[in-house]
Amino acid sequence: MVIVLNQNITQEEKKQLADFLEKNNFKTNEIKGEEETIIAAVGKLKVDPREVEILPGVERVIPISKPYKMASREFKPENTIVEIPSNRGQIVRVGGQRIVAIAGPCAVETREQMMSVAERVSESGAVMLRGGAYKPRTSPYAFQGLGEEGLVLLKEAGDKYGMPVVTEVVAAEFLQTMEDHGIDVYQVGARNMQNFELLKRLGKLGKPVILKRGISATIEEWLMSAEYLLSSGTDKVILCERGIRTYERATRNTLDLSAIPILRGMTHLPIIVDPSHAVGIRDKVAPMGLAAIAAGADGIIVEVHCNPDKALSDGAQSLYPEQFDKLMRDIEAMAPVVGKSVTHLRSIERPAKLADSAAKHEGTVCAFGGKRGAFAEQAIGRYFDGCVKALPVDSFRAVFQTVADGLADYGIVPIENTLAGSVFENYDNLTQFEDVSIVGAIHLRVQHSLLGVKGASLDTIKTVYSHPQAISQCSKFLAQHADWNKIDSNSTATAASDVAQSGSTENAAIASAVNAAYYKLDVLQDGIEDDAANYTRFVVIAANHFTDSTETKQMADNCRCAGGLKPNMASFMFCVKNEPGALYSSLGVFQSFNLNLTRLESRPIPGQPWRYRFYADAELKSTGKDAAGYVKTMLAALKVQAEDVRLLGIYAEAEKSI
Repeated sequence: MVIVLNQNITQEEKKQLADFLEKNNFKTNEIKGEEETIIAAVGKLKVDPREVEILPGVERVIPISKPYKMASREFKPENTIVEIPSNRGQIVRVGGQRIVAIAGPCAVETREQMMSVAERVSESGAVMLRGGAYKPRTSPYAFQGLGEEGLVLLKEAGDKYGMPVVTEVVAAEFLQTMEDHGIDVYQVGARNMQNFELLKRLGKLGKPVILKRGISATIEEWLMSAEYLLSSGTDKVILCERGIRTYERATRNTLDLSAIPILRGMTHLPIIVDPSHAVGIRDKVAPMGLAAIAAGADGIIVEVHCNPDKALSDGAQSLYPEQFDKLMRDIEAMAPVVGKSVTHLRSIERPAKLADSAAKHEGTVCAFGGKRGAFAEQAIGRYFDGCVKALPVDSFRAVFQTVADGLADYGIVPIENTLAGSVFENYDNLTQFEDVSIVGAIHLRVQHSLLGVKGASLDTIKTVYSHPQAISQCSKFLAQHADWNKIDSNSTATAASDVAQSGSTENAAIASAVNAAYYKLDVLQDGIEDDAANYTRFVVIAANHFTDSTETKQMADNCRCAGGLKPNMASFMFCVKNEPGALYSSLGVFQSFNLNLTRLESRPIPGQPWRYRFYADAELKSTGKDAAGYVKTMLAALKVQAEDVRLLGIYAEAEKSI
């Protein structure tokens, strides 16, 4: 039931309600709003909702209509994110805007087999290692697994490569052994989906669980099984579609991809897909894995074996490592199309992962898009006071990916310019990379120059290269030379480098004058921006899916972004409901909390025509000392009025006069 509380409910009345619900074995989830506070409560049907409605402080009670209560969106409107920590301090999150890959053999066979496949799948992009220690087989004469020895080998391989491990629990009697060996994620197979006593025991552990759909189960029956887990104690349930039995015999099962969009409207739980068991044929696995991502799945779980022809279990459906690598590269290419990002493992040896010489830097690293001399590099120097090393990467998206993967401690990207407006690409990157947060911001004055090779002049130029934002910021100057071709570059510094390499007097670059020295170019004309008051706002980003460590604390001591300035800004993302006054009501939350909005930007939502996602920046001048607590309360109120609400960061922004 959903319990709506009176606005003037006292603490004593609230305690009385909580005691009543606890006494009657209800599980509760409190949601605070601007005008209403509600409690979602789930318990035995023996309690008449009217018994709750007459309690002091209760305004009304709304029964949850679905037979599955805690799994329903009525109980929890926002998507659940299941967090799984690794031994490297990384938190692998399943759900939201992420795509995760779980890979490994069907069964654990030998130490050599597990180490080799763990190495290969981790290199290709898997973030969790799967492998069966106990195997429920149709035939009693088939390989039944190594048992406890298999758990030891699986965990050893996972720990070596920084991957949490996933294995199937076939009976309650093995739970203690699995827990003793540190299994991270417990998988309930299709045969056990309706083994309710096992689900009850497993739910009490409070561990992450992957619940596979039974071969003949309806979607509602599947969710009712999830309800057993949720009501028993765990809130970390991941649904896994693995194919259902139909009349078709061309494949092992029939993969029901329609279940993914259907489940999205029914439940808040994350959804992954097992294409290996669904089709049972190696060359059909990859296309169905891609189809699952296209349909909106939060990830895939795939069987991979280095020598599948000799596998002791399900070799015919196991991918070769090369096939899995190709699949992951295809998923990487698809991720931006579906508005998501692929989760990667944190690297132990960060510099070895990047070929650029800048990656050899020791200490704290901040990534930026472009080449040496880019305005972003100058912003790094200003913001960090020279205490970090700047690492150039190919694009803005690469900055986010590098930070998310732990290959750089920080990243810096432009978000808006006083002349050219918003850098929409980076708003979209903030949407897709949920494991990255804004931790700082700085305003940099941008002065553009026209650069050319020795002997070039305004008369010889025919083509100008630069970033689209820089071209826009110099529109008045370029209007005087309408016959020049304008070519977009990844960054202003990249444009300068390309012009230098061309050696042609017909080419020029719009970039900072500092690039002239870097790339041995001449400054053909200085100060060509439309307005001298040309500023770009850069935001500093950091990964939020790593746990605290000594390294992180050291960065906080050394860098002013983390320890020197008091937080004075917060950034948010939200979608408005499809009803009259929805945006007005959402913005009213900022007003009621006395937060001054300094920016409001909208972006279209891919796949949802005429729907938009809003980005908002707000000053935190009047929030008192506990800015984080104040924003948390405000977020709860915003979630009542809006959808898909997310805090992008609470951070310090350097003075605009810099």
